[in-house]
Amino acid sequence: MKKIFLSADIEGTAGIVHWDETETGKPLYDRFARQMTREVAAACQGAMAAGAGEILVKDAHDTGRNLDPEQLPPCARIFRGWGRDPYSMMGGLERDFDGVVFTGYHSAADTDGNPLAHTMNLGIDRLTINGETAPELLINSLTAAYMGVPVRFVSGDEALCRWMHRMCPGTVTVATNRGVGNGAVCLHPDEAVERIRAGVEEALYRPKAECLFPLPEAFEVEVRYRQHFMAHRAGFYPGARQTGPRTVAFRHNDYFQVLTFFAFVL
Repeated sequence: MKKIFLSADIEGTAGIVHWDETETGKPLYDRFARQMTREVAAACQGAMAAGAGEILVKDAHDTGRNLDPEQLPPCARIFRGWGRDPYSMMGGLERDFDGVVFTGYHSAADTDGNPLAHTMNLGIDRLTINGETAPELLINSLTAAYMGVPVRFVSGDEALCRWMHRMCPGTVTVATNRGVGNGAVCLHPDEAVERIRAGVEEALYRPKAECLFPLPEAFEVEVRYRQHFMAHRAGFYPGARQTGPRTVAFRHNDYFQVLTFFAFVL
């Protein structure tokens, strides 16, 4: 019986092109929170079809309270809210999971693959890890790699899916949107749901070794903020160094220490 971890974001959900569609209390939010839930439920169904008997879903957008638990299968547990530990969007992941699934993910800050491209928050202008412009997917895939858990599946915008194929070719991807300037060409919501269900089922049959995200031996991180005073503040983190008016750098061989740095400076 397979044990699967699922981290769900929203900006890469089919149809979303504006911040108002992602924020609680905005007129269109409920519609797109339902689609986020449908895509997560489809991923769970695909996982169960491939032999998953236990699924932990991390609601990983904003408040951490976007998904409707009643629409998920009974074998799924859901981590709502935030643990406020360094694992962040991967809260609850442990080494005994058989795979990680990401739904609703999006392109990085300082890239143009999604009209809502960002990394962690809108105060970050650019984040790099070992020179690679980092989407949240990189941060979280490295967390999976740190624990020895394969990244089985990713859904989100087309540019992010291309990026993931370059970084870990064995991971199955489903593109729900293709960013075009300040808009996107989007799959029909029902089509996105079906492709995600089928993609996760396929992904869980792949050998573990094909889906292990590469883990470097050391990590050189640079964060460039939109506001100079944020770099000034982050420069006081132990081991960090301010490298420019809006940039701070940090180096460590232990990825958990990098995650701890992120917990305090992002």
